[in-house]
Amino acid sequence: MDHSGKDKALSVRIVTASKEDAPAIARLTRAAYADWVPILGREPLPMVADYQALVLIHRFDLLYRGEALAALLETVAKGRDLWIENIAVDPRAQGRGYGGRLLRRAEDIAAAQGFERLTLYTNKLMTKNIQIYQRYGFDIEREERTQVAEVVYMAKTL
Repeated sequence: MDHSGKDKALSVRIVTASKEDAPAIARLTRAAYADWVPILGREPLPMVADYQALVLIHRFDLLYRGEALAALLETVAKGRDLWIENIAVDPRAQGRGYGGRLLRRAEDIAAAQGFERLTLYTNKLMTKNIQIYQRYGFDIEREERTQVAEVVYMAKTL
């Protein structure tokens, strides 16, 4: 271990998910979003998504640290944009740069497939996430009030 207590010996790899990964995706997402429940007053949508179905129609890139699933990126094509549907980092793996690594991965995927922009949305109450996205070059495009939340739509031109 280095002086920070982090074990540098564990390898980090990113793989594309298969349908067998759906339960692990659901577990990681529930853990990653759990701290938002008291702030939002409800479970965020990724916590209740049907990953058995979504893994068949969306792309999931899974970041493993050693043998443990540490983070994930869920993307889907929407017109000329690559939409980031979900990016989640296991609470035990936060602070290691995995979210940023997956945002860069999204850029690489988008560029390779000819998309012009990355787009996403988040809840306005998730101010920490908005700040992270802005640090990675995303701009707020618009805000919209729905029946359950104030939604912030963000985009990054590639």
